This record gives sequence, structure tokens and C-alpha cells, in this order.
Amino acid sequence: MTDTVEIEDELAPARETLRRVFGFDGFRGRQSDVVSRTLAGRSTLAVMPTGAGKSLTYQLPAVMLDGCCVVVSPLIALMHDQLRAARANGIRAATLTSVDEDWRETIAAFRAGELDLLYVAPERASQPGFRDLLSSAPLALFAVDEAHCVSEWGHDFRPDYRQLRPLMDAFPAVPRLALTATADAQTRADVMAQLGIPEDGLVLAGFDRPNIRYAMRHRDNPVRQIAALMAEQPGPGIVYAPTRRKVEDLAEKLAAATGREVRAYHAGLDPAMRAANQQAFVASEDMVVVATIAFGMGIDKPDVRFVAHAGIPKSIEAYYQETGRAGRDGDPALTTMFWGAGDFATARQRLGELPTDRQASERARLDALAGLVETAECRRAVLLRHFGEDPPETCGNCDNCLERPGVTDVTQLARKLLSAVYRTGQSFGFGHVQKVLTGARDERVEQRGHDRLSVFGIVEDKEAGLLRPLSRALQARGALVATEHGGLALGGDAREIITGEKPVEIVVPPERERGGRRSRDSAPNPVGDPLFEALREVRRELAQEAGVPPYVVFHDSTLREMTQERPATLAALGAIGGVGAKKLEAYGARFLKAIADN
Repeated sequence: MTDTVEIEDELAPARETLRRVFGFDGFRGRQSDVVSRTLAGRSTLAVMPTGAGKSLTYQLPAVMLDGCCVVVSPLIALMHDQLRAARANGIRAATLTSVDEDWRETIAAFRAGELDLLYVAPERASQPGFRDLLSSAPLALFAVDEAHCVSEWGHDFRPDYRQLRPLMDAFPAVPRLALTATADAQTRADVMAQLGIPEDGLVLAGFDRPNIRYAMRHRDNPVRQIAALMAEQPGPGIVYAPTRRKVEDLAEKLAAATGREVRAYHAGLDPAMRAANQQAFVASEDMVVVATIAFGMGIDKPDVRFVAHAGIPKSIEAYYQETGRAGRDGDPALTTMFWGAGDFATARQRLGELPTDRQASERARLDALAGLVETAECRRAVLLRHFGEDPPETCGNCDNCLERPGVTDVTQLARKLLSAVYRTGQSFGFGHVQKVLTGARDERVEQRGHDRLSVFGIVEDKEAGLLRPLSRALQARGALVATEHGGLALGGDAREIITGEKPVEIVVPPERERGGRRSRDSAPNPVGDPLFEALREVRRELAQEAGVPPYVVFHDSTLREMTQERPATLAALGAIGGVGAKKLEAYGARFLKAIADN
């Protein structure tokens, strides 16, 4: 009991700063543990889900400690997003990047001890001249954001992150805080070793994002499917597509089909256009962006209401990271993956292009993703078990929990399908093999003599409807692989299935498309409430005046609380969650007037 009281006493100044600067009455999740360790000068790896408030765990100590907190972040756009948010709360922050024209002023401010936060990219942090700069002023903390980038086992490995250890070792008295939302046990161990964080320095906050609904469907008409999703989700959204060509094609067709503003983002766009599209998305309250994974870590937008995948991601880790862009504000959000068997076939072919020592681990990651896609169990449970957690069997907020799918044993049908692939020479596509199995006579089947094979016509009509979903499932698990010319061949555990050593079950295809049907009526915002809409309009005006996205002024949750509580004084407004002292001074009068007028 004494220990608990001591911890509470130690954190009292931190809670006061939390209320005054950020406008929050208390810490969320494991934030307090991370902040406590950091204030005590102890190095830490914090694994916290996206939306859990990782940035606060270094921003708050940066305000409280003497010296500057140096934040290493992988993308310039992400740094500038965080810079805007920090400054809006009255934190003395700056970035030192290749696009900052005020770099001389920033260096002068750092040397004069006038910065709480300094954001830099790993490429700059690894330069000898930067170490000399850091020696010219007191340092409070090194914070390494997206720390999984330091690990070769991570899904976004960045070699420059490997140069951070020598920099930090040059300042042994300065604690280190590494932050990531996505790291399995192997990656966590590697990150801690690479950054010199002791074994007892891990704070694992868990991976669950309960406000996100997970859904997965087979892709048949992505424009129609994603357009339907957009119709259900009026807020901002991200659609991930696998190639630049598909990004541009989808963006054009979705805009035409929905009438919504839809923009493209990929590394091949003109840099000015790419930056303009990203800036427009960050500032928008309803825009949809179609992007490659180049859009990933550069987005710190809290009000993304949906994320769709028009193909499979690289791994469960990548899926978790990309879907984690949704609902960072804690409000309900939807993620839907539209996948095809060809996605897995292509991914398995690319495994052969990797260095030999990485093929086994990447194959295991792809197999794990296939298991998530094909499961009839709770998606969230499968996802969390992958990260070493022990979740409940059901979550109530994924497609499989909301509408339980049927599962059927198709071991005998799988043996027939695989045998037909083998006996036709492992060079024909699914359509041809299907004709052979169902006894459909056509010129090509007869020319090849496949109507005389023992597998010709062995599948009855009642089973025929399961052949295509079975083929998809076998390709996802690697028992069927695509050949160079688009045919199917045996792979993985195909021979064990043929000999009856391994059973095969598949999810029964539903009679109608399911998953992800959340009506506008269940949206958390009181859309149509005159006061809420008036507050949003004030927020837009203030954001335009300040040149920042609306969410930097206030999150939707803060406007909802204003709508409900209708504060009439600055003191009452200051008690609303998310209204810190700086924002109360800058924006308070405008919002109080809107409340009084409505």
C-alpha cells in the first residue's frame, strides 16, 4: 500500500502538468508507467497501441524536465503534424529537417535552452555534426518514435536507425524512450538490444484497439465494395492499394462512383502534388485518400473513420499498423480488407526474391496472415494472440463475432482438387481444373485428354460451389501456388492433404455479403445538432486562421462534451477534456460565444 501511495505522490506534479498543458484529468492505460520511468531517468521501450497517447509520454516529461527532449521520427510529414499539435498546447517545439527554412533559428533556440522538443530524422541524427550540436545544450531525453524501424525483424526496417545507439551512448546520463505500436517478441528483443535499453525496461501496454471493427471479405468488385463502404462511413478514410497504378485507378473510379473527394498518394507522384494531397487529407473532415503503404507512418490524423485494404498487407504486423490509422481519437472506426487468392500467390512468389536467411521468417509471417484471413474465429482474438496476448474468445466487434460464419470440412474435396491439379500437369488455371472436376466437356479439355483422367467428373453439383472458395483457401495457406504462366501447382502441405494426413476446413461462403454495416445513426457525433455543427464551424474557422488541421484545435470528443455540458464560463470550459490552458486562452471566447448563441 505504501508503494502505491509513493507512486501517486511522485506523479502528482505530472498530473497537474497533464491538466494544465494538455487538458486531461488523468493518464490512460500504461501512460503513467512510462511517464514515471522517464521522469526517474530510466530507459524504456514502450509498446502501446496506436491511439493510446504515445507522444504524450515524452511531451509531458519534456515540459517538466530541464533540457531538451530530442525526438527521432522517421518521416518529415509526421514530425510536422506532431509539431503543430505540440505548439497548439504551448510546448516550445521545433523540427530540424531538410525542408525547414528556419533551421538557423532552430539551432540558435536549441543552444539558448529555449526548446522543450526538437524533432529530427534518423538520417540527421546519425551525422557527426549533429552530435556536436547536442553537446552545446542540456538534454533531458532521447525519444525514438516508430522504434520497430531499428530492427531487421520489423516490417519497416530503416538502416539509419542502427546509427542511433552510438549517438545516445555519447550522452550516457540521458535516458532513452523507444516507442512503437507494432512489435512481436522477437522484434521487441532486437529493439532493446539495438538501442541499449535494459531487459527490465519493457512496458507492454497491450495491442487491443477495442474501438476498431475488423472485417475481411473476398474481393470481387473493389470499386463497388469500397464505394458501399464509403457510403456507410461519412468521415475521413484511407484505402490502401498494392501498386501505384491501382492507386490512381481506384481513386478516379471511387470519386466518380461516390461523388466524394478522393485523392491519390504514392511515391511516384510529383512531390508537390503528393504533399498537397496529404495536406488536404489531414485538414479535411470527409476526404478519402487512396494510397500505397508509402502513406503509412506519415499520418497522425486522429479522426480517420475507416481504413480499407484493396489487397493483402505484407504481414499481420503491417496490417495492425495500417489499420491502426483508424480511430486514433478513440471513436468507433471500421477496417475492411478485400482480398483475393492471387494476392497470396504473388506474395509467395516474392519470397524467393528475399535473402535466404529471411525467407523462413517471412514465410511464417505470410502464413500467419493467411490464418487471420481464413479464420472463422474472432479476428481480434487471432490478432492479439499473434502478439503474445491471451484475449477472450470473442470480442463482439469483428465480422466473425457479429455474424458467426459456418465452417465445413472439405478434406475430401481438397484431395480431389489437388489431385486434379497434379494429374493435369500443374500448369492450368483454376477454371480449367474446375471443368475437369465437374465433368464439363469443352475443346481444350478434350484436346488435352483430360476427359479421360480418373479425376474427370468426380465432383458433384452439391460440392461444385465450394471449389472456388476452397481454391482461395488453399492458395492462402500455400498448398496451391501460382506458376509463372498463371497456372496452379502443388506447394506447402499439399501432399499431406492428398494423403489424408492433414484435414482441411473452410469458412462457408455467406449467401450475402456481410460485415462492416454501421449506419450513420450509430455514429458517435451528434450530427444535425445545431450546437455541435456550430462548434464544428468555429473549429474550421480557427483552423483556417491558424493554418492547422481542425483536429489540432480540438478533437470531436471535446466538441461533443461541450455540446453536452454547454459551459458558460472560461472556468467551466477549461474543465472540458482536451482544453488546456493555452487553448483556453486562444480559443475559449469564440467557443463560449457559439454556445451562448445556440
